[in-house]
Amino acid sequence: MDQLLIRGGRTLNGEVLISGAKNAALPELCATLLSAEPVTLRNVPRLQDVSTMLKLIRNMGVQVDQQADGTVLVNAGTLNNPEAPYELVKTMRASVLALGPLLARFGHAKVSLPGGCAIGSRPVDQHLKGLAAMGADIVVEHGYMVAKLATGLKRLKGARITTDMVTVTGTENFLMAAALADGETILENAAQEPEIPDLAEMLIKMGAKIEGHGSSRIRIQGVEALYGANHQVVADRIEAGTFLCAVAATGGDVVLKHGRADHLDAVIEKLREAGATVTAVEGGIRVQSSGRLKAQSFRTTEYPGFPTDMQAQFMALNCISRGHSKVTETIFENRFMHVNELVRLGANIQIDGKISVIEGVERLSGATVMATDLRASASLVIAGLVAEGETVVDRIYHLDRGYDQMEAKLRGIGADIERVK
Repeated sequence: MDQLLIRGGRTLNGEVLISGAKNAALPELCATLLSAEPVTLRNVPRLQDVSTMLKLIRNMGVQVDQQADGTVLVNAGTLNNPEAPYELVKTMRASVLALGPLLARFGHAKVSLPGGCAIGSRPVDQHLKGLAAMGADIVVEHGYMVAKLATGLKRLKGARITTDMVTVTGTENFLMAAALADGETILENAAQEPEIPDLAEMLIKMGAKIEGHGSSRIRIQGVEALYGANHQVVADRIEAGTFLCAVAATGGDVVLKHGRADHLDAVIEKLREAGATVTAVEGGIRVQSSGRLKAQSFRTTEYPGFPTDMQAQFMALNCISRGHSKVTETIFENRFMHVNELVRLGANIQIDGKISVIEGVERLSGATVMATDLRASASLVIAGLVAEGETVVDRIYHLDRGYDQMEAKLRGIGADIERVK
């Protein structure tokens, strides 16, 4: 099993290329299932979750050509097996995104209940409720969601869907299903993360009729068929935010090429309040930092608020910043598993329910730590970059699920980091 060996204490300087977003690429790969014509996706990141999704759609009979430059050619005209088996999706919660497209195009689907990081409950009941409103009969049995059109229906039908909570994957599933439904669908309380308008723009290129994407109310007019298209995956705002926190922690001057400052307003505001200089530049984001920053309290919430996927990385920065801070996690109930590992490195953190209280320390010291989930692993890398001595991060398969060659990118801007067996 691979580990990362980090020798801390180096500042970061230069340029780093931000990859395509995992959380956009996965639903967009599922969206290719809506058409019998070839679809080209560019800027697809090289991640374990993407590899799993490609295996999944190949298993359905889809033709896939993955190229070295991040281009993926998908032809779902050959799809003959609308099923997502547990063996292929047990490590990836995004598998639920296959349900809407398969049901919309074929009228039936069988999709395993999803897996993924152990950061808390992520119920699929909102997906089932919304698709049922569109005319699906769905039962959950033997670990699978088995769906078909209600008796008498030839296609899903448009509906007004209001979810009990803001759900990103739920919004994406409804968006894709509604594109081929009969009539108009209105999504109320829709998620607004940048990956959703990116998916909508891809669907529009394929022939869908969508308005309001990027707001809390999306209107979709169903069409008879969707067609081939060429689409570039939006840059990964969480990868960009992770590198922003890394430079803020270590000090240095780095330009994040393709980074989108307009997708990271809440994170950038906190970094500026902490004392880092963050500016939008042509084609990216520039971050500059020197000396110990000032610790910042924050509360995670839905976009455009502070993202839960940046909580662990910013906490690592708070650990070595000046002063006292509180981090409140409101999205997932089990997302402080990185705290014990940060404490092993010398951090001073106390947990009280959904709140972590951090007292900044002047220095961390290297140790062997274990990644517990995707973003937790990134926080341990950031901590290792500033810790004295050597830090070994174990179980980095979590990291590989969501970061494209992270250690190579960090080495390119001056970090002393290597992957070891």
